[in-house]
Amino acid sequence: MEQKIHQGRNVKRFREMLNIKQEALAYDLGEDWNQKKISMLEQKDVIEENLLKQISAVLKIPVEAFQNFDEEQAINIISNTFDNCQQPASVFYNSTVNHIDQLIKLHEEKIALYERMLKEKDEMMVKLEKLINK
Repeated sequence: MEQKIHQGRNVKRFREMLNIKQEALAYDLGEDWNQKKISMLEQKDVIEENLLKQISAVLKIPVEAFQNFDEEQAINIISNTFDNCQQPASVFYNSTVNHIDQLIKLHEEKIALYERMLKEKDEMMVKLEKLINK
């Protein structure tokens, strides 16, 4: 059976949902990563499991989401649910609220990290200015 799930596209999808730029993901993955490598990674159908685990840890999204998320299937489930006027809307609502809470927490952590990095950069600039002026 042909594999329709595109893991790289899923990484891109979740990264974009979290509003994380390729550069930021590259930074979080370590020094051998850069924006171009992330771009190439997001074009791959299949990504090595160890790497998926790293990305999962950085984005705080389960590995299975990258391996199993099938957009067409998700759209079919959603459209069938609404076409049939069934009412599992609360299921969608509750999971959406949980995801939103997780995203807010994740963004707060990222903001705190960036603020810390900016503070460290400012402190470094002050030290460099002192060194230059000596």
